[in-house]
This record gives sequence, structure tokens and C-alpha cells, in this order.
Amino acid sequence: MKYVVLAILWVVWCALHSAMISVTATNYLKRRAGRSYRFYRLLFNFIAFVTLVPVILYVQSVRGPVVFRWEGLLVIVQVILVVVAILLFLTGATHYDMLQLVGIRQIRRGTSYGALTKNGTLATRGVHGIIRHPWYLATIIIIWARELDVSALITNIILTMYVIVGTVLEEHKLLLEYGDEYRRYQKRVSMLIPFRYVKAKIVRYVRPGDEEKRSF
Repeated sequence: MKYVVLAILWVVWCALHSAMISVTATNYLKRRAGRSYRFYRLLFNFIAFVTLVPVILYVQSVRGPVVFRWEGLLVIVQVILVVVAILLFLTGATHYDMLQLVGIRQIRRGTSYGALTKNGTLATRGVHGIIRHPWYLATIIIIWARELDVSALITNIILTMYVIVGTVLEEHKLLLEYGDEYRRYQKRVSMLIPFRYVKAKIVRYVRPGDEEKRSF
């Protein structure tokens, strides 16, 4: 029963988080709140954090038997995964505006950009030229690169599904905001797994003179 409660708590938190940043909710609040909407990002972050705390505390209270440990040579894999996740966080952060992410810049400036960059332009270079959402991939990697008990396994499954669904929903918002510019970016760069980047590198290596395939 305690694991059912845990799953329900995570699903409710994920649903609340998604509802608050949905296009329907944000567009409605923009119309109703007017200039006060500039405080919404900060309020959203506050509510997300406050409601997350009791869920995390409950997770810690229902830790069950361990179902998976990183042992032996697997520790090397674990370290590699953690390093990759950290690099994704750090390289992604160089393209994001942390003040906008928190919600401070919206209050100062009165505007907000879906891309979370300082000037509102899409970040398409560096790690964003390899995958479109490095932080989301890093989140998935980091939650799985740990010892797994029953509660952690339930948490990871729900959060992984949430991150993937949330990524798709964010893609929809970015398409509405940036239109054809974002569609071209989608065609050029993979969402989470760098298939297009790897394929382009292979094509360049195998057929370096093929300009048509080099631009894939």
C-alpha cells in the first residue's frame, strides 16, 4: 500500500507541475493577470519546490529492499554516466539565463521567453547542436545512476515518463513560439538521444566529399 501512495504522490506532483506550465494555463493567466504575470515563473518555482518536499520526505520514509547496486565493473559505468550528466548540466547552463529560469528576469523585464535564453533566441550551438534538451537527458541519466531500492525504482519510472512527456509538451510550446525556426531545428538536431548528430559524424567520416549528406 505504501508504494501505491508513493506512486500517487509522484503522479499528482507531476500532473500539478505540468498543468501549471501548460499552454492553456499560461495563456489564460497572461490574459487575466496582465502585468502581474511577470511574477508567475517565480511563483511556479516556489510551488513546485514546496510541493516536492513532502514527496521526497515520503520517498525516504518508505525505502524498501535494494533491487540493484552498481558493483564491480558497473561502478565504472556509473561514474561515466554521472560525469556525462554533469557535463550536460554544465554545458546546457552556459546557454540558459539562470535569472529567467528562476523567474527574476521576468519580474525586472516583464517578458518571458520559452527558450529561457537572455535575449529569447534559440540556443542551437554547443551541446544544443547535439541534442535539443540536454538538461532533461541529464535528469534521466542522474536518477538512474544510483542504487535502486523499490521506492527509487517507482520514482524513477514515473519521473522518466514525466520528463519524456514534459519534453514533448515543451516542444509544442516552442513550436508555437518560434514556428518554422524551431521546425528546422527539430529536423537538424535530435530531441534527447543524439541519433542525428552521430549519423552526421558517420556520414562525414565515410563519405567526406558528399556535401548533400554532410548537410543532413
